[in-house]
Amino acid sequence: MKIHEYQAKELFRKYDVPVPRGGVAFTPDEAVRLAESLGGYPVVVKAQIHAGGRGKGGGVKLAQSTREVKSLAGQIIGMNLVTHQTGAQGKRVRKVLVEQGLNIAKEL
Repeated sequence: MKIHEYQAKELFRKYDVPVPRGGVAFTPDEAVRLAESLGGYPVVVKAQIHAGGRGKGGGVKLAQSTREVKSLAGQIIGMNLVTHQTGAQGKRVRKVLVEQGLNIAKEL
């Protein structure tokens, strides 16, 4: 079964597993509204495709302001993201996860 990161985090929340606050956006304006609802910067804008390596492919960006969120979401939504798991053809990004930017102690 393939699920997006935002869907996995919704399941984690349901079972009280701590995850950063955030949500999914389909447009840059939705991404801005989500970022503003998080109560501060930085926030992370993450491409939601079924593939790993999104950060290395340019699909995960840190935003320090509302203007940056709108710009980055506009760049990521609609892009053809190529990672080591998509192959050369890549995958079209249709949505982004916008969530709190937190210091990472350990990534799993």
